[in-house]
Amino acid sequence: MKKPPLRSLSWSAIALSALLLAGCSRPQAPAEPVRAVKVITVGASSLQAMREFSGEVKPRVESRLGFRVGGKVTRRQAEVGQRVQAGQVLAQLDPQDYRLAADAARAGVAAAATNRDLAAADYKRYITLREQNFISGAELERRETALKAAQAQLEQAQAQLSSQGNQTRYTDLIADVSGVVTAVEVEPGQVVSAGTPIVRIAQDGPRDVVFSVPEDKMAAVLPGSVVQVKVWAGNAILPGRVREVGASADPVTRTYPVKVALEGAVQPPLGATVTVTPQSMGQAGLQVIKLPTSALRQEGQGTAVWVLDKATMTVRSQIVQVATADGNEAVIASGLQPGMLVVSAGVHVLSPGQKVTIWQDKTAAVPPLAVQPQPLPKPGVAQAGTLPASR
Repeated sequence: MKKPPLRSLSWSAIALSALLLAGCSRPQAPAEPVRAVKVITVGASSLQAMREFSGEVKPRVESRLGFRVGGKVTRRQAEVGQRVQAGQVLAQLDPQDYRLAADAARAGVAAAATNRDLAAADYKRYITLREQNFISGAELERRETALKAAQAQLEQAQAQLSSQGNQTRYTDLIADVSGVVTAVEVEPGQVVSAGTPIVRIAQDGPRDVVFSVPEDKMAAVLPGSVVQVKVWAGNAILPGRVREVGASADPVTRTYPVKVALEGAVQPPLGATVTVTPQSMGQAGLQVIKLPTSALRQEGQGTAVWVLDKATMTVRSQIVQVATADGNEAVIASGLQPGMLVVSAGVHVLSPGQKVTIWQDKTAAVPPLAVQPQPLPKPGVAQAGTLPASR
């Protein structure tokens, strides 16, 4: 058998290698599609939103009542949310020890009264003896001094009895004002000391709206300035004036509390959530640059938007600084100029230098089909799909 020449084998190997290399090479990446984007033209517009703060309705005066003596709580009649009147009993202590002390003071008064009466009788008798010169003047003076001492001891015992009587009455915690119970801080069986807060009462009368402002806005909130209070539940708008501005910041939030006195007869319920709008902080009508939030994206530690170059129809990233929010739009402090074209939708699928087209709504109203009038059938001639009338 004749062998093929060596040159033919080498050419065959080269051709096979070329085919294998062609099969192993990576396919060429497809070109990036040209995306259609929505754009808006940057321009100045009026700021609509006012600076608002969240607040809460609180009583003008809130009393923390406690027992004036210590002891064990036996009863508690007050409940949170209960309306109480002045003179109503809110809680009681065990009065047994104070009753025993009052009984002891009463016995001391009786003993002091007996000693005073004896001293008075002795003094009266010694006066008669002095008139008859049976005793000296010094002895009479001693008897007079003993009477005065007995009288003083009686008055002291009476004062102690009165004090013990008060101590016994202090075992009843009585409301000194009319209002609403906002907190109860003890339960029956608990031993409390004198002055421990037992019940908190929001006194009836004017109410305040309390909200907090940051340090950089303190200069715009002055006592006497006008504010608007909007009740969240009923959407009622109430007028008010700043009554008090906190002198020190809250240690946790580092904000300053502000109290607003509500004007008018309508008073919202305690604890109601309200929105406070200080008129001195109003910025309505100010010309600013606003963008929809869909145009913003996060780039590193900052915020950026895509700006369209209409000459090349490509996009580039532009860092912007957001000042605040106005409804559903963001107020841009820097980074944009009026007249720029900014991509407002689909910002997360673009890349720098990518070619785009401006999206246009191609949906057009389809004209309604014209209805051709049908000719009336001639007498005696049947139309297609119908039967002639029978005679």
